[in-house]
Amino acid sequence: MSIQMHVESLNKKHAEIEDVIAREELRPQPDGIRLKKLKKEKLLLKEELHRLVRH
Repeated sequence: MSIQMHVESLNKKHAEIEDVIAREELRPQPDGIRLKKLKKEKLLLKEELHRLVRH
């Protein structure tokens, strides 16, 4: 897999997680633990994207 394809894949995952977070936050009683895990996963993806793009 090329770096560009990997970056595109990570961007897609990042966007999907953002959508899941947004839907969870709209629920009457959002699951705080799930939100925390999703946000951490999103942050890790963002950090990996920045690392790849800088190289």
